[in-house]
Amino acid sequence: MSSVDEKKQARLKRKQRIRKKLSGTPERPRLCVFRSAKHIYAQIIDDSRGQTMVAISTLDPAVKDQGKFDNKVAKAVFIGKLLGQKAVTMGIKKVVFDRNGFLYHGRVKAVSDGAREAGLDF
Repeated sequence: MSSVDEKKQARLKRKQRIRKKLSGTPERPRLCVFRSAKHIYAQIIDDSRGQTMVAISTLDPAVKDQGKFDNKVAKAVFIGKLLGQKAVTMGIKKVVFDRNGFLYHGRVKAVSDGAREAGLDF
């Protein structure tokens, strides 16, 4: 087994531990973040209905139209702000943050900071 596989397995084990303890409700949906090498994806999910309420990623046209960002962290902050603005317009104020097994720093933390700036509470 390569070190990449071991890292992925460790993240998936952390993800299972986290998801055992938290889930999204209609009053407080789950803000889930996924980070790949190039892109970042964030969505707000109501687990009781199994429905994604708001989703955004760096592949969205709204993000691509912004032009170049200084770095991936700046792009992640923008994703968080955009997600927060969409959620607030839909009436979502409070969320539960799901870091999806990733460590809470860098781009994952930047998404949460951007969402907080936009008005989400967690």
